[in-house]
Amino acid sequence: MFFEGIDKMWLYTFLAIWIKSLLFLSLLHGKNSATINVARMYFTKPPFLSHILFVVALISFGFLFKNRARAVYYIIMNTLISLMIIGDLFYYRAYGAFLSLNFIKNPQIFNPSGKNLILFHPIDLLFFIDILIVIFILAYNRYVYREAKTKVLAFVLTLVIPVAFIGLDHYRIDVKDTTKGSMMFFRNAWAPFQTMSNLSPIGYHLYDAYRQVTEAKNIKLSEKDVKEINAWYEGKKENIPDNDYKAVFKDKNVIFIQVESLEQFVVNEKVNGEEITPNLNAMLSHSLYFPNIYEQVNNGTSSDADFILNTSLYPVRQGTTFFRYPGNTFNSMPKLMKSMGYNTISTHPENGGNWNWIHFHKSLGFDKSFDITDYNVDETIGPGLSDRTFFKQLVEKLDNEKKPYYAFAPTLTSHGPFEIPKEEKKLNLPKEFDETILGAYFQSVNYVDRQIGNLLNMLKEKGMLKDTVLVIYGDHTGVHKFYQDKLQNINAENSKWLEKDLKIPFIIYNEDFKGSTIETIGGQVDIMPTVAYLMGVPEEKFDNSAMGKILVKTNRNFTVLNYGDIVGMPASAQEKENAVKGIEISDKILQGDYFKDKVK
Repeated sequence: MFFEGIDKMWLYTFLAIWIKSLLFLSLLHGKNSATINVARMYFTKPPFLSHILFVVALISFGFLFKNRARAVYYIIMNTLISLMIIGDLFYYRAYGAFLSLNFIKNPQIFNPSGKNLILFHPIDLLFFIDILIVIFILAYNRYVYREAKTKVLAFVLTLVIPVAFIGLDHYRIDVKDTTKGSMMFFRNAWAPFQTMSNLSPIGYHLYDAYRQVTEAKNIKLSEKDVKEINAWYEGKKENIPDNDYKAVFKDKNVIFIQVESLEQFVVNEKVNGEEITPNLNAMLSHSLYFPNIYEQVNNGTSSDADFILNTSLYPVRQGTTFFRYPGNTFNSMPKLMKSMGYNTISTHPENGGNWNWIHFHKSLGFDKSFDITDYNVDETIGPGLSDRTFFKQLVEKLDNEKKPYYAFAPTLTSHGPFEIPKEEKKLNLPKEFDETILGAYFQSVNYVDRQIGNLLNMLKEKGMLKDTVLVIYGDHTGVHKFYQDKLQNINAENSKWLEKDLKIPFIIYNEDFKGSTIETIGGQVDIMPTVAYLMGVPEEKFDNSAMGKILVKTNRNFTVLNYGDIVGMPASAQEKENAVKGIEISDKILQGDYFKDKVK
């Protein structure tokens, strides 16, 4: 008989679930996530044995059942895992992410763009055909497991040994880091596929469940906490009269261009006699230019920049804000602009699941968000759509949008390690310097600068430039943030290029504006309130939520870095203490969802 004996169906169920897990991972990077691509099943080498043991532990509970109830348990487990995998596959085809218990807690972010999620392909039938065959065989042979007894020892062995080994792998890989970062296990990666390939489908969802009941849950703020937060905001206010900058750009479209890894030191700088950013340099004569702005991102790097720029809050201290609190309520830039009659749009030239950005943007209040599935992927450079085709298609989309609009658009091409095609390297650099990480960085930044120049031309050709304000800044530093060790032995014509200063440029451009340089020291947290003030948003709408200052209306010439260091000179010890405390206050705001009952 097909299932004669106690272990055959256990073995079959184990193999079925394991093979389905492998098939699922092999499909994710196939065409339309519907063809097998074995070469890209894993992001990095995973702990294969632990993947297998997740399945063993799951079906170990079958030994606690007797008679045909054991067969029913195996069928139910096989069916549930198959449904989980097919649900993950459908969701990945739509958003580049996977199902999460967080969607139960925050259903509004489940389908943030309102996409069709039933994206079926014929190959998907492979996840269910075996179950139908098993049910047919069991129905035909009614004697299978009729006299099966509970096997407690078998249950204990097939549960305890796998769990112990999985725990050992976690300790070895995540805690002790014996693989020196070459393997990851119970850690959340920026790309959901990486976490999935590290953990396998069963491990991924166990880890997701753990995160939802631990780090991703909100706390209840005490009355003392609320008073402390309110007092901090009162202490932050300066009560300075308005000036001519107020509402100077009122009713104009505004586009945030968040440039990947753009550092301040390249602006108005030359290498081998050539300008690195000639287009940005030319724009300064029609811009408000802030050369003393410091990055304030934390573990979320680029996603933290999205967060800070749209909320004027500091990112969470532990974990990543976009993964931990995607369902929180914020008094955000899109909500402020919507209150002024603006249409609000966000976009990334990558999967919506990367950094969980498209789900978090839903909570930020954007009317619509475009991810890479909304673009024609005709050219990729680095981790996503090239800046050239991204800007070209973005202008086409914005031309059809209701005016005025606020659009938020990060770039990707200048992402480390700054590898761009040879034909796109236009700076004439000495070969030995061009082959260094700094030479690669200059070439990638120069590429982005050219595409910003093309963006201006495209907006002008469509008659959109005159009524548009471009806000350009770096999401964080780049070559100095991630490759400082590779700069030590470079023979650079300017030694200052090798120094790490954490500065990013901040440029607000309009072709009719007479340029001015503002030397005030600030941070990324100051960008949102500054732009809101220039766009005419009444200050009372954000002065009790934004933690930053208005850079064109302040007497404070200092800022706080990510770990609490001060750059500049606070006027008093009290002012310094309050500024540094802002990081702790922001953490409480996030953990307690402070604005939930204060902002619509």
